[in-house]
Amino acid sequence: MKKPILLSAISAILLVGLTACGGGNTTASGGDQKPATSTPAATAAKPPIELLNVSYDPTRELYEEYNKAFAKYWEGKANQKVTVKQSHGGSGSQGRSVIDGIQADVVTLALAYDIDAIQEKGLINADWQKRLKDNSSPYTSTIVFLVKKGNPKGIKDWNDLIKTGVSVITPNPKTSGGARWNYLAAWGYALKHNNNDENAAKDFVAKLFKNVPVLDSGARGSTTTFVERGIGDVLLAWENEAFLSLKEFGPDKFEIVVPSLSILAEPPVTVVDKVADKKGSREVAQAYLEYLYSEEGQEIAAKNFYRPRLESVAKKHEKQFPKIELLSIDKDFGGWQKAQKTHFADGGTFDQIYKPSK
Repeated sequence: MKKPILLSAISAILLVGLTACGGGNTTASGGDQKPATSTPAATAAKPPIELLNVSYDPTRELYEEYNKAFAKYWEGKANQKVTVKQSHGGSGSQGRSVIDGIQADVVTLALAYDIDAIQEKGLINADWQKRLKDNSSPYTSTIVFLVKKGNPKGIKDWNDLIKTGVSVITPNPKTSGGARWNYLAAWGYALKHNNNDENAAKDFVAKLFKNVPVLDSGARGSTTTFVERGIGDVLLAWENEAFLSLKEFGPDKFEIVVPSLSILAEPPVTVVDKVADKKGSREVAQAYLEYLYSEEGQEIAAKNFYRPRLESVAKKHEKQFPKIELLSIDKDFGGWQKAQKTHFADGGTFDQIYKPSK
């Protein structure tokens, strides 16, 4: 990635503004791609079609590349040009924007709860997570630390984040899916090291957030705060965001610290049924998501520092991703519905512990 992270999506493709409440930045790509193979003369060209993918913050580069690959594949397969627009922001905010009326054909969000919230409003069928393999999560990620070169504060694990004088950058769990993964990873670490004492975990996470000077609304905003504005000693980051920062700014500026324990983040995808059926885009929208599981789709995910599901591709890139003990949202937190209600709903644990800096 040769251009700054914040500007890569804008400089690569056309910026389109969304007017619906809560919508993130939107871009379009893929419509001008040449077909992968010549189309048989007997197959009449179908009318061009446009999809909108409402996604979370750090997937901008992934879908810029993937959209072009899918457009090429689909034109070769179906003799139909497809253009895919992207909208990005904090996962919770993006989910609410779909509920509020943004006409997303597909959503590719940071966690299942944000899609469940859309489903509860009747826009997505109840069985959405069973429609694709691996709980409709075609790639995975986890949470790591990004620090300045040389790691001047000597940060090695979660317990270093609650020390006096350490400034921690993380987004707002109320709006960001990545922030919720960050929070739960810290909570799980505290439970493990305090004999599963919930009060001790609550105290640990309260101390961590006391060291947070600013809560951005999404993961990309927090990355900008840390790597470009120079605020903070450590960024709690999606693994792919940390790798992108190294690629963008160089290993002479930052380095990644892998904690002893983190969490398995499974960002899910689905068709927004009501919108796709109304627009007549279901066939293409479904194919768009299914192609994420193809060898090409998995290679693009790995290239953009997401952990691929396809075994052959995962094996090829295994040295790229550090081995780490990972918590599970289902096994360790009882699933996203329970975790959301306990920690992130109004009046939940986060509201009880977080006191904004004055």
